Amino acid sequence: MAIVGSILFAFYSVAVVAAWAFFGQTNTILGIAIVGSVLLVGVQYKIGKWAALRSVGAEDLSEQQYPQIHQFVERVCRDKGMKKPNLKIASMGVPNAFAVGRRGNGTVVISSELIQLLEREELEGVIAHELAHIDNRDVVMMVIGQGIASVVGIVAQYIVLFTGDNDIADFFLAIIVGNLVQFFVMLFVLAISRYREYVADADARRIVNSGDPLARALEKIKQGNERARDSKIDENVNALCIFGEGQGLLQKLVSTHPPTEKRIQRLRS
Repeated sequence: MAIVGSILFAFYSVAVVAAWAFFGQTNTILGIAIVGSVLLVGVQYKIGKWAALRSVGAEDLSEQQYPQIHQFVERVCRDKGMKKPNLKIASMGVPNAFAVGRRGNGTVVISSELIQLLEREELEGVIAHELAHIDNRDVVMMVIGQGIASVVGIVAQYIVLFTGDNDIADFFLAIIVGNLVQFFVMLFVLAISRYREYVADADARRIVNSGDPLARALEKIKQGNERARDSKIDENVNALCIFGEGQGLLQKLVSTHPPTEKRIQRLRS
């Protein structure tokens, strides 16, 4: 995570240095745009967590009704030295689970369909995966990465706009270049996301002492998602879930998750 953070910070530093070199201290609008985009990262993190929970209608997971789940999470958190996250349940229309928040203030949401579908050790493998995301601060890193992509795109737009003739053609060129640069950085951020899924899988395997339970769970989750037609998970929340993959080449490049078959293969290798 230190390496990933350093690379993301390098993208941000290059953007700020480029802005300073081209505009110095004179361009107030650019400064406001960069500061605003940084503040937007914080807003996205706060509102994004609330919006994700609200979109699926998440409710507190009853400790009386699901004592084994609470006991498992408490044991894992005790071993990792982390605060127990809030546990919630939601009817998502498909078997799935996701985590939001950070270490010390996280939330794990499990779909009622997932609880009904999986055996105990399979469910524990999924929950261990989500706890790993919180422990590794993956959600925070993704929000920061998206914010940095926005900053780099803004700087690229201004460089194109103010180094040309500042006419309508430069305006449209700036938009195109800014979007392309932002897309390039986002490809890197999405590649990080796919890698972090492998890491969370590996952490879950260590927690439950075997990769097979999570591998079986992924097989069942994939089949359940392929059959279901009434998913209540929107695109933004889907990026947080344990299952969410693209099929075509372009979809795989911009997917937040690696192919399920490769994840299963690694878990069983």
